[in-house]
Amino acid sequence: MRRFIFILLSLIFMFSFAMWGQEADHESFKYNDGPYIFRLNNIYNAFWVRDGQLIEELLIPAAFNDVKKNFDLPFDYKDMNKVFKRRTRFRQSYRNVDSICVISDVHGRYDRYTDLLKAVQVVDNELKWDFGKGHLVILGDIFDRGDQVTEILWHVFSLEKQAEKAGGKVHVLFGNHEQMVLNYELGYIADKYRKTETTANISYTELFSENSVLGNWLRKKPVAVTINNILFVHAGISPLVVIKGFTVKKMNRMFYREVLGKDPEVVLRDENLSLLISDQGPLWYRGYFSRAGIDEEIIDGILSFYGVEHIVVGHTPGERIRSFHNNKILGIDAGIANGLPGEALLIRRDEFIRVNNEGRQSKLTVKNK
Repeated sequence: MRRFIFILLSLIFMFSFAMWGQEADHESFKYNDGPYIFRLNNIYNAFWVRDGQLIEELLIPAAFNDVKKNFDLPFDYKDMNKVFKRRTRFRQSYRNVDSICVISDVHGRYDRYTDLLKAVQVVDNELKWDFGKGHLVILGDIFDRGDQVTEILWHVFSLEKQAEKAGGKVHVLFGNHEQMVLNYELGYIADKYRKTETTANISYTELFSENSVLGNWLRKKPVAVTINNILFVHAGISPLVVIKGFTVKKMNRMFYREVLGKDPEVVLRDENLSLLISDQGPLWYRGYFSRAGIDEEIIDGILSFYGVEHIVVGHTPGERIRSFHNNKILGIDAGIANGLPGEALLIRRDEFIRVNNEGRQSKLTVKNK
């Protein structure tokens, strides 16, 4: 009898443990994501994931304000229309900008992203634009690794509008992870987005198709831009890019028209196009940070070709912002992808200032001058 009771209690315990595990697994799927908004024949449809459940809404103008309020969407109906009406005419350069803040490689870490913006006072405590006529440059790699990519994208989308109203500017540049996501290379997306693919029965890439608000908006972003006497690009400019004569304008046009969203096999058949997505291209180059480094005379030649005095890049992580060749090259990826809090670069006239996530500043000095 005692043996029977022991077996019975053991079975009850095993059954309860199994059921507890199933319940825990079920609970783990209760997550939030979105919104993802698409346009078809001038009609907008959206879906969100709330507590693991798919919610779909038809976004007609009369009801949009209610939907916006219910889901705290950071834009108006007219802002979506502007995305699809906007022509892609990349402005290549900007002059006479007094203040520039640069961040990079936030990789879905919304907390790190907002901490840095607040530390430099680009945004206020409510995450609204507070940088006046300054320019914010995001050097790519918003996507992948972290699980708050969508939140960052919608905040940047909203911040862009706020900056323009204040006379400022937000520049979002493409990184290699943006390129990968839009070209169906999804090896680095967070598990949360795998669940969204299953829940919504759609590929993560298709969430950012040309018919989506975020996808259309992103596809019109440049690879590189110059502000004052500085070239900004995700990974860097290799000597081979200069030898090929790839100006900023040419790189931006080729990437938008012939690389983005195209079949990689087709891109790789073209020598010039394949360079853009190779380890010598502007989204993947790491030559500035190799053990051998790069000769300063070569750097001078690259700077001369683009008519600038500095190049600011992300892509290659370190523990802090790094300066090479008397600030001719600045690497600002400060390791958010590796779990570090990251740093922002603040540029005021000819001063380069490192800013940590608590707002502490230190000037990057130029030697021998």
